[in-house]
Amino acid sequence: MITDANYFYLSDLLGTLFFAISGTLSAKRKDIDIFGAAFLGFVTAIGGGSMRDIFLNLRPVWVNDSNYLIAIFIGILIAIIFNRQLYGYYRTLTLFDAIGISFFTILGVQKSLNYESNTYAAIIFGMFTAVCGGMTRDVLLNETPLIFKKEVYATACLGGGLIYILLVHLDLDISWAAFIGAAVVFFIRMTAVKYRLYLPRLD
Repeated sequence: MITDANYFYLSDLLGTLFFAISGTLSAKRKDIDIFGAAFLGFVTAIGGGSMRDIFLNLRPVWVNDSNYLIAIFIGILIAIIFNRQLYGYYRTLTLFDAIGISFFTILGVQKSLNYESNTYAAIIFGMFTAVCGGMTRDVLLNETPLIFKKEVYATACLGGGLIYILLVHLDLDISWAAFIGAAVVFFIRMTAVKYRLYLPRLD
């Protein structure tokens, strides 16, 4: 039987794997070699969770648990071996990135709550967990991070985190609340990409 703790742990590993794939594939945009691609995958996978853990005065989880490094290695390997097939799919990078931020948003919110963060801070931590890895990746690629563009990106994370908090307060089973919250993040992000929905700029 999968407990809530195991559910979040497995989700964290999956999110880490998908971010590793996303980060590694992004190297194709800049004609980077295999080592550089692997480094991008690693940084993308650990960036958000490490930032969250540092703010919570914790050692980054991948330092203590080698399963995260294994998940990153598998994600990098998948991206390198199947890079042509994966990169050829329509909006593949966006898809993997959307899956990653969906997992990481809810995990960031819940871990913050576990360490007695207030509700509002937990939602912000969820967003940080989701976007900081991709932000670091984009900076290394000398690109403007999505969070600084008019993309519906970080706002999708805030929306999903808020829904998760509301469902938990309504006493919905925590696993279902996590699934629905992550689905909300994914739906908002992919809908915005498909229909080219953007946030308004400052005039």
